[in-house]
Amino acid sequence: LVVDWLAKFWPLRTVGPTIPSKYLDERLEDDKEYGVNLFKSDNDACIKWLNERPKGSVAYVSFGSAAKLDDEQMEELAWGLRRSKSNFLWVVRASEAAKVPKGFIEETSEKGLVVSWCSQMEVLVHEAVGCFVTHCGWNSTLEALSLGVPMLAMPQWTDQRTNAKFIMDVWKIGITAPSDEKGKVRQEVVEHCISEIMEGERGKEMKINALKWKKLARKAVDEGGSSDKNIDEFISKLVQ
Repeated sequence: LVVDWLAKFWPLRTVGPTIPSKYLDERLEDDKEYGVNLFKSDNDACIKWLNERPKGSVAYVSFGSAAKLDDEQMEELAWGLRRSKSNFLWVVRASEAAKVPKGFIEETSEKGLVVSWCSQMEVLVHEAVGCFVTHCGWNSTLEALSLGVPMLAMPQWTDQRTNAKFIMDVWKIGITAPSDEKGKVRQEVVEHCISEIMEGERGKEMKINALKWKKLARKAVDEGGSSDKNIDEFISKLVQ
């Protein structure tokens, strides 16, 4: 609807999803990343660890490059991951590491891996990943949508609450974690929501919907798709 409205005022063509070709249509083998790495990645360790986990058994947890959780929310998330039956891969930036509860990493070493950064798309396409616990930044949302990964939404600010609304109510590929009167998502909620996505009946529907959106995303950027056609039309207008 927004696109249709804007098209009344300006010539408009939509393109995307704009994620590296390697992970979607595979038409450009060398198109593997955005070209900017804000942090040093522990990617080799992540992929090695994921390779040793069963298909769909891992909850991947990341709040991006800027979002921050306060100490109380960090603790609730940590203990929720411990209570969960699922394995987890948790990205905790170096600037946030001091907020991880004391002893947590050692207590959960058999089921979890905590790293400072990783290649998110490499992780999301891995068959071991069954759920993405996310702050719902647009890049993370678009990547998970395009790669067919159900999400547990924990939005923090700006557009993230709108993105979470689409994840749960429009695309139907995830759950928005409810918060209490203090605005905190408690550990039992984290545990329940991950279980619902990974093992519950609603989770089965989310996975079906996620695969549907993945196919639509690939179709859009593939040869002859809507994005492909719109780029050609845009270029043809420029060279006339």
